[in-house]
Amino acid sequence: MSTVTREKPAVRSAGERRDKKTKWHWGTHLFLAVMAVIWLIPLLWSIYTALRPKASTDAHGYFSIAGDFNFQNFIDAWTQAGLLKYLGNSALITIPTVLITLFLASMMAFAVSRVSWKFNVTLLILFTAGNLLPPQVLAAPLFEIFKHIELPYSLSPSGSLLNTSFAVIAVNTAFQIGFCTFVLSNYMKALSADLTEAALVDGAGIWRQYWSIIMPLCKPAIAALATLEVIFVYNDYFWPLLFIQSGDLLPITAGINNLQGQFLSNYNLIAAGAIITVLPTLIIYLFLQRQFVAGLTLGSSKG
Repeated sequence: MSTVTREKPAVRSAGERRDKKTKWHWGTHLFLAVMAVIWLIPLLWSIYTALRPKASTDAHGYFSIAGDFNFQNFIDAWTQAGLLKYLGNSALITIPTVLITLFLASMMAFAVSRVSWKFNVTLLILFTAGNLLPPQVLAAPLFEIFKHIELPYSLSPSGSLLNTSFAVIAVNTAFQIGFCTFVLSNYMKALSADLTEAALVDGAGIWRQYWSIIMPLCKPAIAALATLEVIFVYNDYFWPLLFIQSGDLLPITAGINNLQGQFLSNYNLIAAGAIITVLPTLIIYLFLQRQFVAGLTLGSSKG
C-alpha cells in the first residue's frame, strides 16, 4: 500500500506576525499623519494670511513669504467689526441652547433606556428620525409660524418671535435634542440595572434615580456632548441669518460679515476675524478635553 503524505502548512513565526503588525501600524500612522496635515493646511494658511498686512500681500502675493508680519489685522478686526458684541450675542444663543438641549435629552434618554414602558423604542426612533430631516426643508414653515407668534415689544422689537434670540434657541434645541437623546440613551443602557433596582428598593422615586444616580455617572458622556453641541450651535450660520434681521442681535458667525467691504475685500482682515471666532470653541475644547476623550472612549474596551 502506498501512503500519501500531506505537507503541513507552514506556521508563521511570532517574528513574521510582529513584522506584519508593525507594517500595518506604520501604514495607519502614515495615513493619519497625512490626513492631519491636510486638515491643518486651511487653518495654518488662515493664520499665516492674518499675520500679514494687506500691503505685503498686494506687493508680493499670497503665495510668498516676503513682507512684514504683525498682529495689526487682529486688532483691526476686533475694533472694526465689534466682535465683542457679537461674541456676547453668540453666548446668549449657545449657552441656553446647550443647557436646555442636554437637560431635555437626558430626561428623554432616561425614559427610553431605564424605564420599561410601551413606547420606549417608538419614541427613540422618532427622536432619531428627526435628525434625518434636512433643516432647510422647514425654513419657510418655521419662518411663517414664528412671524405669527406674538411677543411683548419689551422682548421682541418686531412684536413676534422673529428677530429674537428665542427663535434661534428654540430651533437649535429642537434639531439637536434627537442626536443627544440617541447618544445618552445608548450610554445609559450600558449602566448596570442593579443601580436603579437597589435605589428603588430603598424607596427612591424616578426623579431621584435620574438626578442622584444616573446623571452623576453620565458626566463623561454629557461633557463630550456639551463640547460637540457648543461647536455645532456656535458655528451655526443658517438659522440666525434667517430669523434675525437686526444686525445688533446677530451672532459672531454672521457679524463677521461687517469686515466685508462694499467694493473691496481685505482677506487678511477677514482671516484674522475668522481666527478670533475660532478661539472660544478651542478654549472650551481644551478645558473639557479630558472629559471629551473619556466620553468618546466609553465602551471601547471590555471589562
